[in-house]
Amino acid sequence: MANVVAGIFARGGSKGIPRKNLRLLGGKPLLVHAIDSARAVSLVSRVVVSTDDEEIAELARASGAEVPFLRPTELSTDTAPEFQAWQHLIRHLEAERKDPDIDILLTVPTTSPLRAPEDLERCLQLALDSDADVVITVRPAERSPYFNMVTIDADGVARLVIAPPDGIYQRQAAPLVFDITTVAYAAKTAFVLTGRSLFEGKVRAVVVPSERAVDIDTPLDFEIAEFLYRRTLGQ
Repeated sequence: MANVVAGIFARGGSKGIPRKNLRLLGGKPLLVHAIDSARAVSLVSRVVVSTDDEEIAELARASGAEVPFLRPTELSTDTAPEFQAWQHLIRHLEAERKDPDIDILLTVPTTSPLRAPEDLERCLQLALDSDADVVITVRPAERSPYFNMVTIDADGVARLVIAPPDGIYQRQAAPLVFDITTVAYAAKTAFVLTGRSLFEGKVRAVVVPSERAVDIDTPLDFEIAEFLYRRTLGQ
């Protein structure tokens, strides 16, 4: 059986929403929503939180996750690629020599608290059953680069991001496009340890319904998530 570790990467700093990972949604911190989702996946052997923040670490431990280290400062800045934090977590855990080598890192961001366990399970299963180095989650895009997304050049001229193929005059006939979500990522650790970024490898995708794929990055995103969360509970 594959050894799957769920990783939750939760820095203490956040510009859009201060202390975002500790904000309550439905009476529960975003961090705990992520931990509970990861713990609900039967194939996950460990749930590990990578953080630079003692308060987050204490809450994570109290909520059933492990925090075997505090993330180094250089991997906790606004500009540090999270991919490097993935590498750091894998190397740290494998150095412990407690478990067999980790096969899959299932990353469960705190910013998509409306996910369902089945979203994580589908993402993980595709990673296990396919040739993908990484499986991402996506949702149908609201805008299309072929019809209603533009760039504006230095002269102020707007142009479509991608010119639609000849003979296509309706958005519905253009190639389907998707938004990447933060519902989950499932990555083979051999790729993570040797790669430099997500799309260096072969990437496959699981489509998640938009109502479960809200990515909380701004106060407005949080208000939308609160509305959908209450609707889900029938309140």
